[in-house]
Amino acid sequence: MISRWCLLPIIALTAFSANAQRQDNQERKLRCETHDRGRQAHFCEMKEQTLGPLGRLDIDAKPNGGITVKGWSRNEVLVRAKVEAWAQTENEARGLVEQVRLNLSAGRIAAEGPGEGRRKGWSVSFEIFSPHRVDISAATDNGGIHLADLEGRLEFQAANGGISLTRLAGQVQGSTRNGGVKVELGGTRWDGAGLDVTTTNGGVKMDIPRSYSARLDAGTVNGHLDIDYPATVTGKISKEMTLNLGAGGAPIRVRTTNGGFAIKTLN
Repeated sequence: MISRWCLLPIIALTAFSANAQRQDNQERKLRCETHDRGRQAHFCEMKEQTLGPLGRLDIDAKPNGGITVKGWSRNEVLVRAKVEAWAQTENEARGLVEQVRLNLSAGRIAAEGPGEGRRKGWSVSFEIFSPHRVDISAATDNGGIHLADLEGRLEFQAANGGISLTRLAGQVQGSTRNGGVKVELGGTRWDGAGLDVTTTNGGVKMDIPRSYSARLDAGTVNGHLDIDYPATVTGKISKEMTLNLGAGGAPIRVRTTNGGFAIKTLN
């Protein structure tokens, strides 16, 4: 059942840049599936709640769970939560799920649940649909973060999980310690202050449109740099490079310490 909280809008939504070529995401992909956890039983439940338009989302998926936020054309926020638990019996796992409570208040999205044991535990992963223009703070311990078709001040931090950034704009900054990074740029230039994302242990893949303008800073410490993109570079490229794409523009900085780095043309 979907419940609705009536909240007053706290920002005025503005038109999104046509240059960015944002998509209107409507497909709901997060769902409960059967998991084989060996001798442990598993139980899963989906929960949904619709909120009014919010200017900022503070999302915390700790201790276990991932975060996906996708922009859409509706003037509301839909929060979908996949709540699952594992234990020695299905009834015990169901009981853990029943104890998990979602905290959806004033733009904060998080979950609280019972203590975890040696052979039991729980997780909550979020799939959130938001108006394109929004500020976001997202954090995970054990789970990835995916942001798509959004513009604003977007900040994220993951401990163990990959990062996926698709057609974003604004001021975007974040990192992961253990996980790969996937960046897909959209349009012809970066709209906003720029992008700064790093990973310590993980590879990086970047897809850049052929006619794109930005100041690119890319590199790896321990890994190979593979470039399949029409750009003029002066000097030797080994593990890092800084150059203007097209007419230059906002800084796009993507770095890894331990992992390969691949840049490909997005046609």
